[in-house]
Amino acid sequence: MNTQDFKYPIPFVKSSGTGNDFIIIDHREPFIPESDQSEFARLICRRRFSVGADGLILIENSEKADFRWQFYNGDGSRAEMCGNGARCAARFAYEKDIAPAAMRFETTAGEIEAFVLSAGGESVKIRLTAPEDLRLNIPVSLGSTEQTLHFINTGVPHTVLLVNDAGMVPVADWGRKVRFHEMFQPAGTNANFTQVLPGDTLMVRTYERGVEGETMACGTGAVASALVAVLLEQANPPVTVITSGGEKLIIHFSITVEGSERQLDLAAGIFLEGPAHETFEGNMGPEALQE
Repeated sequence: MNTQDFKYPIPFVKSSGTGNDFIIIDHREPFIPESDQSEFARLICRRRFSVGADGLILIENSEKADFRWQFYNGDGSRAEMCGNGARCAARFAYEKDIAPAAMRFETTAGEIEAFVLSAGGESVKIRLTAPEDLRLNIPVSLGSTEQTLHFINTGVPHTVLLVNDAGMVPVADWGRKVRFHEMFQPAGTNANFTQVLPGDTLMVRTYERGVEGETMACGTGAVASALVAVLLEQANPPVTVITSGGEKLIIHFSITVEGSERQLDLAAGIFLEGPAHETFEGNMGPEALQE
């Protein structure tokens, strides 16, 4: 990648969705070749050496929606979807007059609807694509212990492990084992460690692929945890999720009951509501891309 070809300074916005942070760039007039975007994301997402973030979002033109995004994890890998990133992207698009308060945008996982709910744009609700590949009660060995995982793809693949005390889980160790487990290859999976609390509330800690560690929050992981908990009759919708960063997400959806079995009412939609904070705007120069 020839970083000298870029036109500096490069303006960006730094956003945070429940502690999951992103660099957002208006890329409707493209200047980063697609072949360079992965490396560009990796370099600017480095903490302490560059801007630093969990991911990069490029906002681009779309022929069938208000915009489309290109989303990259902090290690430069692409991600199909990111719930916290989607809320941040929606607020950015709304405040930059790219899209109205009720908008649609393209992701690799499909088209997402988003709704900016507050005048300042801080509260955003998104409608996710329908979840896929639900698999409950999967026995897995994690080190010397046998655990029961549940799998669902909420735009990206997620496993959910219900635990008694989320604060005591060795997230780095178990998360890495689950993320790279042969059962979930070649795509791998995110790993959510979920504690059921009173009042249809969950505490969720997430090990994210692409970040390769625990993040302060994961929107699609919160949704996965909520769906699994409700299907296992551990909670009822709407479900509140407390993230590692201490902020709250609300997952709205409906279920139907056939006999004794709960099923998701996909026609009613699955919605993720939570904060989207714009922490600062800046301009990056060539030194942000130096390794």
